[in-house]
Amino acid sequence: MYLTINRFKVRPGQEAAFEEIWTSRESKLPELDGFIEFHLFRGATGDDATIYLSHTLWRDKAAFDGWAKSQNFRGSHKGVREHSEIYLGPPELEIYDSVQCISGKRNAG
Repeated sequence: MYLTINRFKVRPGQEAAFEEIWTSRESKLPELDGFIEFHLFRGATGDDATIYLSHTLWRDKAAFDGWAKSQNFRGSHKGVREHSEIYLGPPELEIYDSVQCISGKRNAG
């Protein structure tokens, strides 16, 4: 498995706008070969920012690279610069290869 994380620092008072941008956009991720899962996490709020993490899990690096080079990728990131007032700088990308996976039982319902 291959995990990509983007860490966003969102200006205080801009959290609702940030979440609206993410939750209202159309995602093509489920259609992509090798895509497993996406999450957007809200973290701690400090005096200067609220931290958000976008977390995308892929079958392997090749699947992620295919997405990153695709027209879908460019389309899903279109207009991001229009909202620069929301952020305290660009997101920080982190990439990880899986070393071990332990899964729990899935709750039904």
